[in-house]
Order: sequence, then C-alpha cells, then structure tokens
Amino acid sequence: MVANIRSGSSPGGALYYNKEKVDKDEAEVLFWQKMLEPYDKRGRLDIDACMDSFRPYLEANRRTTNTVFHASLNPSPEDRLTDEQLRDIACEYMERMGYGEQPYIVFKHKDISREHIHIVSLRIDEQGRKLPHDFEARRSMEILRDLERKYGLHPSVKGQELTDKEGLRKVNYPEGNVKQQISSVARSCLRNYKCSSYGEFRTLLELLNVSVEERTGTVDGRDYAGVIYGAMTRGTSFGSCSRRRTSTLSSASIRSAESMA
Repeated sequence: MVANIRSGSSPGGALYYNKEKVDKDEAEVLFWQKMLEPYDKRGRLDIDACMDSFRPYLEANRRTTNTVFHASLNPSPEDRLTDEQLRDIACEYMERMGYGEQPYIVFKHKDISREHIHIVSLRIDEQGRKLPHDFEARRSMEILRDLERKYGLHPSVKGQELTDKEGLRKVNYPEGNVKQQISSVARSCLRNYKCSSYGEFRTLLELLNVSVEERTGTVDGRDYAGVIYGAMTRGTSFGSCSRRRTSTLSSASIRSAESMA
C-alpha cells in the first residue's frame, strides 16, 4: 500500500476534486467522522455542508498556512478489500497519524482498476493549533507496513518485503565499503520501488539507513540540480539519527553504477 499526502490552504479544493469523481460515478463517500451529514436534500454531496463542519477549526486557526490534510491510500491492484476493511484501514491510519479526533471524510475511488481511498481532513485542532507533523512521510510508511501485515495485503514492493529484495539490506556503517552499500541500496530502490514523490523515496531510503538531500547550484555559469546520498547511523537515544557526511555519493555516481550493472 502506498500513501500520497498533500497539503493545501483550504479544504474546498480537495472536496471539489472528490465531488467531481462522485458526480461522475467514479467515487463514493465511504464514511465521515465528526462532521455534519455531507448531503443535500436530494442526496447529493454538498460541499457547503462539509465546509460547515470544517469552518470552526478554520476560524480558530492561529497562523497555519497549509491547513488541509489530504491523503490517498492505494492498495496493490492484487488486493481486493471490502468497504468495511477500507473503513477500518482509514480509521486506524488516521488514528496512528494523529488525526483520530479530527473531522474527516473518506471517499472510495473506483475510476481505475485499483480501488483506493481519499481522506480529507484538517491539520489544525479545535483551538486552531497545528497538529504535530514531524517525519510525516516516514511515520506514514511505517504505519502502512503494519497495516499490510495486519490485513494480509501485498507489500508495496511487489511480491516481497523490502528486506527480501536483492540489494535492499540496511546500510551498516561499521562493515565498511559504505559507498558500495549505498550504491547497492539506491540502485535497488530505483529498480524495484515505484515512489509517487521525492518525499516517499527519501523515506524509503531512510528506512534502509540511507539519507538523500536535494542540491542545486551554479557551476561555470550553468545551473545544476541533483541529489546527494549518505549513510545514516543510529545514535544512543531512541529514534535519533546522524549523517555520516564523509560517506556520500552523488546522483551521478548512482547513475554511472546503474549503467554498468
């Protein structure tokens, strides 16, 4: 299962996107939480009713610009989930992401062969305070791996868990040959894992003890853009990480290694 998380300044855009799908019979409302009934008298999805549920939170907003949490959860095409299972997955995902007490609405999309869900909520609580979102992409990926195991879903890396793929063993700095380890992990991730965003790719690498940073600049009057890969090591405190700056690879190095493979 893969998640795609977006932000925005107003929930109206995310709601209208999903309403268009509903109006075309390409989606349906699966359920909602802490919201007014989102339908008008004719049984049609009512954006104004949805906004009425979000408005007290938005009016209490202190200084958060991107107030919207809009996530899509995409199971493997091989998974066939019931509506009840999709509801349970959405509830558990939102609870563990820290949005369990927020108002939100869940849509099931069926416009492609792979049914998936969209969740529209807010990043601010009733007092207008922004909810914690540190390491959001990493936490999301870890939650999805747990949900895959709990519901017997196919992992995002087709057919196998991440660590079963060739070259996807975590980088171990004390073992030496760090550049070779990083190159092997990065090339294997690029071959075997289809990430929907740079943030998701970065999170995947961090799970394997590899950091990645975007770099831009100008050399001899020419602009360049690329990424730098590095090894990570766990510190003594739980969950802390430090980068081994002395062991890095440029994206050009990875491409060169890929071309020789």
